[in-house]
Amino acid sequence: MRRITLCGAAALLLAASAAQAGPALPLTDGVSQVRHPAWAKTATIYEVNIRQYTPQGTFRAFEPHLPRLRKLGIDVLWIMPINPISKKLRKGSLGSYYAVSDYTAINPEFGTLADFKHLVDAAHRQGFKVIVDWVANHTGWDNVWVDQHPDWYKRNVAGELEGYNYTDLSTGKKEVWADVIGLDYSKPAVRQGMIAAMSYWVKETGIDGFRCDVAWTVPVEFWDEARARLDAIKPVFLLAEADTPEMQVRAFDMTYDWVLFHKLVDVAQGKADARDLARLYTDPPRRYPAGSYRMTFTSNHDENSWNGTDRELYGRGADVMAVLAATLPGMPLIYSGQESGFDRRLKFFDKDQIDWGTYRRTPLYRQLMGLKKRHPALTNSHEPGNIELIDTGNPKVFAFHRIAKGDRVTVVANLSDAPARIVIAGTGPVRLAGWGWAIR
Repeated sequence: MRRITLCGAAALLLAASAAQAGPALPLTDGVSQVRHPAWAKTATIYEVNIRQYTPQGTFRAFEPHLPRLRKLGIDVLWIMPINPISKKLRKGSLGSYYAVSDYTAINPEFGTLADFKHLVDAAHRQGFKVIVDWVANHTGWDNVWVDQHPDWYKRNVAGELEGYNYTDLSTGKKEVWADVIGLDYSKPAVRQGMIAAMSYWVKETGIDGFRCDVAWTVPVEFWDEARARLDAIKPVFLLAEADTPEMQVRAFDMTYDWVLFHKLVDVAQGKADARDLARLYTDPPRRYPAGSYRMTFTSNHDENSWNGTDRELYGRGADVMAVLAATLPGMPLIYSGQESGFDRRLKFFDKDQIDWGTYRRTPLYRQLMGLKKRHPALTNSHEPGNIELIDTGNPKVFAFHRIAKGDRVTVVANLSDAPARIVIAGTGPVRLAGWGWAIR
């Protein structure tokens, strides 16, 4: 297979060398029983924020962007929740996408059911798969189920509904989501009602799966059953907002690689270096079933709105972190606006349109997404022996091989603003500008 050299932040030379590669690393424990759709092996994913994408904020207004995203190298469109938003205790002027008032209806802010079907059909014709954001854990206060099935909800000791109590897994901080109320999954009827609602969208619109919000708060047994029932309609792709391995035994194709995300932020901010990145693979905090997928990313709707823009999180290192997210094991995500270099925290509960500018980062993302398609070594799945770390002798330079089916891709990343030079056996000297990279 033809080798491709991709350089960043400066011209560079790739010639002879001495940094040594370590043994291929095991990342897995057991084997996933999930039957991934065949198209997912080297797929890339893009999160669509319909509300903020265009001045109109509608399905129809987004649709003309499909050819551009296909040229960008995107395969899967993850569309943020499409359901109507509750009005009771609504936050902001438009409310949270994740406060659903009706699981089998369309948010009129975005258009009609016919408009959504038109978008799905257009996306399918152009080669995309479409998954929608699904909020199974909680509903808005005026969801139709509150009146139809009041016994489906969690209640406090006084028997009253209350805002959903939530503990952030990464910080341990307890919060209350005041605009939503929790469903009680100890009730079999809740499980059946939710699966029926999910099935409706697969049957009615032909979508290809779901991204499941705060999936770890819902029993994994529910997701196992839901996956089996949905696959009986058509093979689906399920992404869990979770990072627990048990989610990927029978239910989910993919979970979030939050550990990598946070480490990339730490590296960009000088709180970690190449040795810390290496330990994610030599001594992984968790092992996942062989063949499972992790989603790699530098931003998404939560990170952008609540924690910071690419510039805030990564500074001048934003591009090299995008390179690592696209070439380390996993499926790379691009969030709405990243390909344009958009640099503002989008409001979450109000209209706040993306300024698309000149799409200045599009060439970078197009090259990275293209590499995924051309190199079997950049498979999305976690496979034993697929990554081989290279000891560069410099804690500010991280390097590795990806290996599969006779294909090899070598990635070298400078994790600082100082120029660097290393030597890699069989490849030669590599000179990198500050925050530069090379891919061969």
